[in-house]
Order: sequence, then structure tokens, then C-alpha cells
Amino acid sequence: MRKFLKVLLLLGIFYTITILILYFFQEQILFQPDELSEDYTYQFNEPFKELFLEAKDGLCLNALHFKTKNPKGVILYFHGNRGNLKRWGSIVLFFVKKEYDVIVMDYRGYGKNEGDITEKSLYSDAQSFYDYTLTQYSEDQIILYGRSIGTGIAVKTAANNCPRNLVLETPYYDIKDIVESWLPHIPVNLLLKYKIPSGRFIKNVSCSVTIYHGTNDLVVPYKSAKKLYQKIESSKKQFITIPEGSHNNLVEFEAYLNTIESVLENQYTVIAKTP
Repeated sequence: MRKFLKVLLLLGIFYTITILILYFFQEQILFQPDELSEDYTYQFNEPFKELFLEAKDGLCLNALHFKTKNPKGVILYFHGNRGNLKRWGSIVLFFVKKEYDVIVMDYRGYGKNEGDITEKSLYSDAQSFYDYTLTQYSEDQIILYGRSIGTGIAVKTAANNCPRNLVLETPYYDIKDIVESWLPHIPVNLLLKYKIPSGRFIKNVSCSVTIYHGTNDLVVPYKSAKKLYQKIESSKKQFITIPEGSHNNLVEFEAYLNTIESVLENQYTVIAKTP
């Protein structure tokens, strides 16, 4: 009996510590920025200009705008939770080489940006960059692309505007869905400060939507993306499964490489298995 009580005590301590960590350190878990000095000089092998856009509350936000000679459109890219524009600028060159202009922003606290992330600021800053994009391009040229944590921001922005299409790489239904997959039996809904309810936002998206997700994703469960897909009301939607794909390597698979150009061009001739 004493041994049993000791096990229960240890389990109780572990449970309590887990709850405290989730509550007090959730920003550090969800958002993992790398800072850059103000005088850092970006270097990429494609033409670009660096932007400093004033947010609605006056904070200065850093972004990169890659330009091609004859762009097929422009991709407004919302990146994942790690790194900064030094990393993500290199990643979006994949799209620049396919003759798309790309605008990619850093979130608050990332790279050269000051400030603290709030859910409200994520949406507001994204809209500011969408408005900037509208000063350079017509709305039917704008492709919203979200990756990982950025998919929820992309969905919210698409719901509030009328872009050409929306592409989501490793998306989630909401943050609660992700955390519950990591920590079952924890009262996640009571602890989370960030909700990012993509499943609610996506009901108001009217443009074409494509989801890419790997079956071996250990960060965002495949079933969470399937759940999100089922909430899409647009008639033009597709879910492209990447067998054995994980969270950060979908670009290495033929199922992605063989479809992405048609997806970006908003051509739904691709026959994809859907959940």
C-alpha cells in the first residue's frame, strides 16, 4: 500500500508540474524565435528588398519582399514557429524560383522585431501585410501560404479577405487539438492563452483551399488536418496526403513537388485523395 501511495504521489507531482509548465511557459513552447541585430544584412541569391512596416499599434515589423521579372502572382507567406527571416527567406526561395514574388514577415519578437506576441497581434499584423500587398498587386494575384503555426494566421487572413487561393502546409484544427495530442488528460482548454481556432475561421474562407500533410507528422497530428479539411465550405478544396511525410520535409516528396505548381496556379485538375 505504501508503495502504491508513493506512486500516486509521484504521478500527482508530475501532473502538477506539467500543468504549471504548460501554463507559464506556453509562449516559449509555441513560439521559438531567434533574434537578429538591427544592423544584420540579409543575403540571398534572388532579388529582394527589406521592408519595415508600421503595425497598427506603431510597432515596426520586418519583412522581405522577393521580386521576379514576370511574376505569376505573389505569395504572402506566414512561416512556422522557429527561427527568423534569415532562415525563412532561404526557404521561400523555392517559390521565387518558380517565378512567384514572395512577401514573408517575421512575427513580433522574431528577428529584428521587438514586442511580445499576442493572438490579436498575430492577426492584426498579418492583415497589415495583406494591406501592404494590396498596394502592390491586385487581390486575384495574392496567394496566402501558411506553414505550421502560420497556417492559422493564413486561415484567419483568408477569412477576412478575398485572395486567389489559400495553401496550408501541416495545418491544425486549433492549438488545443495539437496540445491534447501531446498531453492527453490535461485540462488544456483551461490553460491555453492561445487558441488560433482555424476550424472556426475556415468556415468563412471563400477561395480555393489546398492542404498538404504528412502521415508521419509528430508535431501536428494528421487527424487534426483532416478535421480542419472537413470544415471547409468552399467547393474548391483538396487534401494532398504525403505518405511517410513528417513535419518539416514535405518538399522532399514527389506528392508535393508534382502538385505544387498546379496548386499555386489555382488549377484543380490534380486528383488528390481526400479524407
